[in-house]
Amino acid sequence: MFYIFRNTNCNLKKIGLSFFSVVLLFINQVAGQEFTLKSPAGNNEVQIRIGDNISYRVLHKGEEVLSFSPISITINGMQLGENPKIKKQNSVTVDRVIEPVVRVKRAEIVENYNQLNLTFKGNFGVRFRAYNDGVAYRIETTLKKDAQVDEEELVYNFPENFKGNFPISDGFFSHQERTSFQYSLDGLPQKEMSCLPVLMHVNNGVKLAITEADLYDYPGFYLKKGDGNSLKAVFPYYPLKTIRPRDRDVKVVEREPFMAKTQGKRTYPWRLMVISDDDTELIENELVYLLSREQNEIDMDWVKPGKASWDWYNANNVYGVDFKSGFNTETYKYYIDFASRSNIEYIIIDEGWYDIETGDLLNPVDAIRMEELIQYGKEKGVGIILWVTWKALEDQFEDAMDKFQSWDIKGIKVDFMKRDDQWMVNYYEKVARGAAKRKLLVDFHGSYKPSGLRRAYPNVITSEGVLGLEQNKGSTLANPENNLIIPFTRMLAGPMDYTPGAMANAQKENHSPIFERPMSLGTRCHQLAMFVVYESPLQMLADTPSRYLKETEAMEFLSVVPTVWDKTIALDAQFSDYIVVARKSGDDWYVGAMTDWTARDLEIDFSFLNEGSYTMTLYQDGVNANRFAEDYKRLELEVTPSDKKTIHLAPGGGWVARIVRK
Repeated sequence: MFYIFRNTNCNLKKIGLSFFSVVLLFINQVAGQEFTLKSPAGNNEVQIRIGDNISYRVLHKGEEVLSFSPISITINGMQLGENPKIKKQNSVTVDRVIEPVVRVKRAEIVENYNQLNLTFKGNFGVRFRAYNDGVAYRIETTLKKDAQVDEEELVYNFPENFKGNFPISDGFFSHQERTSFQYSLDGLPQKEMSCLPVLMHVNNGVKLAITEADLYDYPGFYLKKGDGNSLKAVFPYYPLKTIRPRDRDVKVVEREPFMAKTQGKRTYPWRLMVISDDDTELIENELVYLLSREQNEIDMDWVKPGKASWDWYNANNVYGVDFKSGFNTETYKYYIDFASRSNIEYIIIDEGWYDIETGDLLNPVDAIRMEELIQYGKEKGVGIILWVTWKALEDQFEDAMDKFQSWDIKGIKVDFMKRDDQWMVNYYEKVARGAAKRKLLVDFHGSYKPSGLRRAYPNVITSEGVLGLEQNKGSTLANPENNLIIPFTRMLAGPMDYTPGAMANAQKENHSPIFERPMSLGTRCHQLAMFVVYESPLQMLADTPSRYLKETEAMEFLSVVPTVWDKTIALDAQFSDYIVVARKSGDDWYVGAMTDWTARDLEIDFSFLNEGSYTMTLYQDGVNANRFAEDYKRLELEVTPSDKKTIHLAPGGGWVARIVRK
């Protein structure tokens, strides 16, 4: 039976569906036990086998990229998926355009997929989707009583000993700011477990990224080595006992024998595989967003993306002033003055504005006159975002949120959750919902990877869960090698709060991690390019305003570069080596290019431009950037759609341009 999928989401621009336009799926039942689902273009194919269990495999252009892998879930002591009996089946084809509230990659997202729904005896089912750029499935239950989820069987069996990139976790208590290590399946250490996304390197340049979407009221998962050429999921079970070793950390020391207690009638998270032939496709992929819950009933028209001047990375090292810099009203007025003059929408007041020991969010420290700062910001057109530890917020949740609303701050940066068990996943939604009702943006720091919450709550403007610039204060981990992996892995899951913008830059032979005077690894243009390459609707400027005020040429670019985009085109990319991305905002185009520690020449084809002549203001690595990383050159050139330009990137280098029609 076929039926039409319709959606009344107010963000839909059009629904390209009618009875006559439905493309018939290649779904054939053989002896009642095998089904085939193909993507609209036919390049991805999911084969489902119903026997003693439910299993599926995935083919890409006829080649097997995932061997038959089992699907089941154990609820209330009963394994759903064992000896399954099909009750009914139906299929759906969807072809539509969505307009997201917050335009991370583009103003319009095309969604086109074929779907097969299989319903089984025992009040459960599995829904499969095949997109042209990936496949996914999710389990659904219609149980009359509440469900205790004892176990979920989530396994990825591969046909060969593929290599993969694994952001190795330090257990279930993790901020997921992890270095990515490459292992073959047989070389992955048995004891290690990996955060998501995991990127598998399949034959002929094909990449397969594993992650999840629409995670709610359920724990996230991690991947470990399985039997043979396989990966298996492991989950943090529900916390039974916790300890608090310091003000911001709550560690689970004992767990329940179950993963989750939840409603019996519900859908479970999508188990998603992005499949790409070309590495550029990983940059443009939108499947995590598309597979997540749509915007809820709360009005979100007030959500305002933008840039923020941030204090913690630079340790409040402002200078050339007549006051003592630090956590005081005078310092933050200085940040506000800088933001106002530089077209920056927000400042962030990080750790230090309230007493960490007491965790009292209702009464700032004496040196911070909060109401005065907020009023000063209003006069200057600059909003204030406040950092909080999640535990301090939880302990005073309603009172603190009401206080933030009465102060008229614009958002909160919630930090140090470092967990994704069911309790903590629900806490994220509690914060998102409570903040949305009070018109507050949310930046989840110390967080797990995004899993689509931002679609239901567009005020969840960005998330960390990435090895970012702040690591420069104590290590060399945030280096160009890391920086050329995360656009293809972590960024695929959603916006990432990397916090770019370092003005103190160094090559690796003269870099030193200094906590209060940090410097970045790589060139100045490597940092500038991040504002185009990296996606974050709330993008930080991490260095001190005192440096930015002296770097007038760099600020010409940083003052105008947007944080949300109408169109994104990945022009050229090779995983972990280099990337070139063009993004459009209004009538202007921006192009960013980055390389790892290898110097290289790249060609940019400007045929993405509409007809006409344009002025291109570009920033390129200077001739001595290989030795002195702050060396760069600013140029203005004329460019047309017929032009091609070869650019040179120093080791750890970058290139960035703004292109404006003449």
